[in-house]
Amino acid sequence: MPSTGTQHFNSVHAGQTPEGSIRRSFQDGLVLDHLYLANSIACRYSSRSNDLDDVRQVAYMGLIKAARGFDESKGASFPAYAAPTIAGEVKRYLRDHCWVVRPPRTVQDLRREVLARMEEMSQKLRRTPSPDEVAVELGLSAGQVREALTAGTSKRPDSLDAPAPESAESLHSCLAAPGSPTERLEDVLALRNAIRGLSAEDRHLLYRRYYREEIQSSIAEALGMSQMQVSRRLARILVSLQKTLLDENRDLNGPRSNDPIPELPEGRRRR
Repeated sequence: MPSTGTQHFNSVHAGQTPEGSIRRSFQDGLVLDHLYLANSIACRYSSRSNDLDDVRQVAYMGLIKAARGFDESKGASFPAYAAPTIAGEVKRYLRDHCWVVRPPRTVQDLRREVLARMEEMSQKLRRTPSPDEVAVELGLSAGQVREALTAGTSKRPDSLDAPAPESAESLHSCLAAPGSPTERLEDVLALRNAIRGLSAEDRHLLYRRYYREEIQSSIAEALGMSQMQVSRRLARILVSLQKTLLDENRDLNGPRSNDPIPELPEGRRRR
């Protein structure tokens, strides 16, 4: 039975409408008759309800494109011709416009494949399949499946006001802030690496002075040194650490001729 679009084409043709108008009327009939197809494809590819309106508009544009390119004389049905065109437009839109942080193309393609297979397996198993089960089905590693699923968070990163996993506090509260333990984490890590470059004797001296907080006279007595020797050696070690840290900072940020060498804190010079 001919479709409504074909019937409309025949009726218009009988009225001797100019060829351009006939073609446009035929295309309009195809579009109106197959809006359901565009809606179905849009729903299939939209993972969030608030994205559906945008994806549906793209699907409609794909439907119009398919109607313009359809040639009934080739014998193919319009739905079979239009579905790949509509799906291609939707996929292109999702790939190019819906990622806040865009993963590699291979991961995007794998994610679509994983989600489609999970949907099939969910209907068959009547439950959500595990990443391991999906991996076996697709001949992939479980790690690849998890990476593909995790990539979905790059489309819409979680809000900083959302609760943190296994915590009643928000993600924002987990970020570094003035006074938080992580505020100077980078400095602490840089200092630790610099200390590793010292000799064992110098590290031991720093450990006793600044970790155990022994006074210089007690350190001198324990190590068989004078307090002056301990003081001078600590000063030399600290200056060496400062130089190492400044050199690393220049390597990262570029040389600056006016970089001052910070003075040692007064309380750390001698006690």
